[in-house]
Amino acid sequence: MGEPPESAGASLHQMVERVGKNELGLCIGQRVHVAGNRRRIGTVCYIGPVEGHAGDWVGVDWDDGDGKHDGRVNGVQYFRATNEQSASFVRLKNLSGGISLLEALYLRYRGESTKQEEDEMYVFSSSKRRVSIQLVGKSKIEEKLKHFEDLNSASMPYFGVGSINPSQEIRNVVPNLKELDLTGNLLSSWQDINSLCEALPSLEILNLTNNLLEADVPELLSFSNIRILVLNNCGVTWKQVERLGQYLHAVEELHLMGNKMTLLSPSELDITNIKGFNSLRLLNLENNCICSWEEVLKLAKLRRLEQLHLNKNKLTHIFYPTNRSLPGLQDTCYVPFEKLECLLLGSNQIDDLAFVDSLNCFPNLVDVRLSENPIADTTKGGVSRFVLVARLAKVKILNGSEISIRERKESEIRYVRLVMAMMQSADPQEIKLQHPRFAELKSLYEIDDEKPSAGVSVPQKMSAGLISITLICVGASMGERQPLSKKLPPTTTVGRLKVLCESFFKLKGVKLRLFLQEKGFPFANIA
Repeated sequence: MGEPPESAGASLHQMVERVGKNELGLCIGQRVHVAGNRRRIGTVCYIGPVEGHAGDWVGVDWDDGDGKHDGRVNGVQYFRATNEQSASFVRLKNLSGGISLLEALYLRYRGESTKQEEDEMYVFSSSKRRVSIQLVGKSKIEEKLKHFEDLNSASMPYFGVGSINPSQEIRNVVPNLKELDLTGNLLSSWQDINSLCEALPSLEILNLTNNLLEADVPELLSFSNIRILVLNNCGVTWKQVERLGQYLHAVEELHLMGNKMTLLSPSELDITNIKGFNSLRLLNLENNCICSWEEVLKLAKLRRLEQLHLNKNKLTHIFYPTNRSLPGLQDTCYVPFEKLECLLLGSNQIDDLAFVDSLNCFPNLVDVRLSENPIADTTKGGVSRFVLVARLAKVKILNGSEISIRERKESEIRYVRLVMAMMQSADPQEIKLQHPRFAELKSLYEIDDEKPSAGVSVPQKMSAGLISITLICVGASMGERQPLSKKLPPTTTVGRLKVLCESFFKLKGVKLRLFLQEKGFPFANIA
């Protein structure tokens, strides 16, 4: 495309020159930041006189909760803040209502770096001294961005964006923008965001994290091309999300972290009737306040859902839905969570292995996170990783770490021997009920029952934990040696095994190298 119209370029310069010249006008509900500190953000809740203090004041409820009161001063309640000490009164001159989107774009991508910004570009050396750095290719990047029509992705976090320019102005300047990050700005109006999407028909990824959005969601007819929408810490409710879903016709990822949600469907609307949710592949609900798994089950009908992130909630139990637990399951064509591959449940309150076992019922689940739950914390009566690996038959990634073929085999064998040891001091039938994979794994690895003996049971218990290995001595100068079968404790180190091999095969002055070859694997690995 050609150069933007001269008027567009001129307006950018004029807007930058106007910053700070006009007196700031504020209104109740407007988002502001402290002048000189764009990360100190709050909402205007009061404008006017304060008894005992001269002049007009602005009452602000701060997002970070770092204030002096709750809106009451000297017994007079001027407004009600979110918390007891999240509010304060500020002079008008100490606040900023922000700048427009195009002003921020200009400052971010065409403006010169300030001395303060350049001073902040450093790394620490090994002796903890600051070493200045310079961006390689910075001049080339700046030269390219003199033509804003080449810009496909823009990131302006905490730039104090408080207003959206007319659609045509934005379209003239950045017609090809596909990805936009507006984290931590001053936007609150859904209509403004709709206008932004209207001005950017190519926009597919929009990040509005830490923008406190208004409660009423109007018609958002320009959201139809958004594929990834990030609304973390925006104060949205699930009711608003349902409303948004009517206009998100192409959304594949929806991020809703930190919105204090407890309920996922306050309306009677069937979630499958929300047009936008039919294309949803990833739903991120981390760091909310969901305590009931029944709420999560309302998402079971999302047939394209592949990833569900529920870390840092308050879940105490999980289970796979049945006819009684989920209405509408009688439809034989419907499989709950049929495409779900990734379920993140870290930092919840799950404490029962029966809930872990229920994850085997999910038809395609291969990636699970259970870390920072009581069930995975050995200091709180939880179990070790090998037990979780053994009980989760289909899982390939646990707590972010891939389960190798070797780890699965060793974990399952160790688990079987653990259960067998438990059976010696408890009811075997009860133990089998508590360990549904025990019989399957015992048969798979052909592990024999421990034979009872008339003597003391201690040697029997010790033998259950030994590993059977076959030692084969190979080497051109050593001649043929008969293989030796031995049982060794699993704590035997490689160094100790070398010493034993020297003794078994009577090897002196030979530098040994050990190789491990597992049954069923044609190649050996160096130990």
